[in-house]
Amino acid sequence: MAKKNHRNRKEAHPFLMELMDYIYVLIGSALVAIAFNVFLLPNAVASGGVSGISTILFGVFEWKPAFVQWAFNIPLFIAGVILLGKNFGLKSAVGTIFLPFVVFLTEDWEAWTMNPLLGSLFGGILVGLGLGIVFRGKASTGGTDLAAQIITKFTGLTLGTSIALIDGIIVIAAAIVFDIERGLYALIGLYVTSKTIDLVQVGFGRSKLVYVITTKQEAMRDAIYEEIDRGVTKLSATGGYTESERPLLMVVVHQTEFTKLKQVVKTIDPAAFVIVSDASEVLGEGFKRA
Repeated sequence: MAKKNHRNRKEAHPFLMELMDYIYVLIGSALVAIAFNVFLLPNAVASGGVSGISTILFGVFEWKPAFVQWAFNIPLFIAGVILLGKNFGLKSAVGTIFLPFVVFLTEDWEAWTMNPLLGSLFGGILVGLGLGIVFRGKASTGGTDLAAQIITKFTGLTLGTSIALIDGIIVIAAAIVFDIERGLYALIGLYVTSKTIDLVQVGFGRSKLVYVITTKQEAMRDAIYEEIDRGVTKLSATGGYTESERPLLMVVVHQTEFTKLKQVVKTIDPAAFVIVSDASEVLGEGFKRA
C-alpha cells in the first residue's frame, strides 16, 4: 500500500506541474488584457503585436479590439501549425483565445490614466509582467510571434529581426494614424515590456561571475571556501605571451557577497588578476533551483 501511495504521488506531480502551467497562462493573459484596456488603448499606444494592430484599427474604424485580436490570433495559430509543422500545444491555444476574451470582458473598464507617458510606461510593465508569466508557463499568446516565425522560415531572416520588423511596421503605422508622439510612446511601451519580461524570466536576484588568476591558488581557494562558503571551479588557461600554464579560479557569488570576495582576494594575493561580469541567472546548489 505504501508503495502504491508513493507511486500515485509521483504520478500526480507532473499533473500538478502541468496545471500550474495553465494557471500561469490564464493569469498572464489576463494581465496583458487588462493592461491593454486600462493603459494602452485609452492612450492610443500601439506598442507592437496584435494588440497594437487592434489599437490602430479601433482608432480608424472603431472595430472592437477583442474581435480584431481573435481575427488575427486564431488564423495565425492555425497557419503556424500548418506551415511550421510544430506542435504549439494546447497551452498556447488557450493563451491565443483567452487573452482576447478577457479584453472583451474588461472593455468597459475605465482608463487608469489618460497620460500617454504613464500609459506607455505602466502598460508596458503590466504587459511584460503578463507575458513573462505566460512564458514561465511554457506557452505564448500567439499573434505576431507566430507571424515572425513564419517570416523567418521563408525568408531566412533571424527571429529577432522578423519580430523587430513587424513591431516596427506597427509603430510606424501608429505614428501615421495618430501622430509621431504616439509612435514614440509606443516605442517606450515596447522597450519597457521587453525589460519587464527579462525581469520576470530571470528574477530580481543578481550574481557576479568572478575569474581569479593568481599564483596562490590553493590559499585563495581555501579562503573562498572558509570566508564566503562558495564553491570554486579550477579552469585550465595558458598565458598568451608567456605560453605558461596559468590556471584560473572561477566562483559565482551573490551581489551582496562580492565586496567580501574582493577583500579576500586582496588579502591573499594583492597582485591577483580579477575579471568580473554579471550573471543574470544562476541555477544550482546555493542559488535558484532549475
